[in-house]
Amino acid sequence: MRNDINILIAGGDMRQAYCAARLAERFGAAAAGFDSGALPASVSGLADPLPAAESYDCAVLPVVALGSDGNISTPLYSGSLAAETVASAVRDGGVIFTGREDSRLAGLFPRHRLVSYLGREELLLKNASLTAEGAVQLALERLDTALCGLPVLIVGLGRIGTALAMILRGFGADITAAVRSPQAEAKAQLLGVRSVRTDSLGGDYALVFNTSPETVFTGGNIGGFRDDTLFIELASDAGGFSAEASAKLGSRLVRANGLPGKTAPVTAGEIIADAVAAIIAEGGGGNEN
Repeated sequence: MRNDINILIAGGDMRQAYCAARLAERFGAAAAGFDSGALPASVSGLADPLPAAESYDCAVLPVVALGSDGNISTPLYSGSLAAETVASAVRDGGVIFTGREDSRLAGLFPRHRLVSYLGREELLLKNASLTAEGAVQLALERLDTALCGLPVLIVGLGRIGTALAMILRGFGADITAAVRSPQAEAKAQLLGVRSVRTDSLGGDYALVFNTSPETVFTGGNIGGFRDDTLFIELASDAGGFSAEASAKLGSRLVRANGLPGKTAPVTAGEIIADAVAAIIAEGGGGNEN
């Protein structure tokens, strides 16, 4: 354990709570923005207000750092945690570890360095696996048929799409991947699945997973699918469905953003902690004095 580095885990969901527990095994760590009982026993919860200024070398913010009110996102806290409060608790030049990009953060932490843990390739790959596992679990809960032999379409063969193909192949699903490029077609072949082009969507699929962040499903091409096809949206932000397509699908479209935090918060939190620890080990955070 490195007692020379003190880390503040500021707000977040259960992922951040277990991230705090993992970091507490290696560093001095405490958490703020959590109600009593929300944290594992190994983590010290801090009272509001936080202790004296500049008590910490770095802070870890949630994957989605800020709420609509501009405060730190604290779904497990009955109070509020201002970004300014967190900033005052971290020494000048210290690191603020962030998740998704948010243009507001630079203005809220002008005295600190912002480093994204979500930019780590190992985190993205591990998160993709967790997302795929959660998506398959969600599909099994919604479907009344087995995955073995089920015709399934995966839109996109990035990290998540690839992980989905590998898991579904183990279930014996009849998998097709919708891709955009010859390189992705070759990847589908290597994975042992059929491929179609994204610009010609439609077909006799019982289950469709979308991983594309760009709009690929419209009011027009949705009609090319079965009336009972279940669609699961895994892309962040706007996702792959137009407003018209979403309206037509209704309850047949399941939006499943942020699955790792819902289906595997312990593992998801440990993955974040490992990424933060790796950045510190590489000299990208912590006490440089």
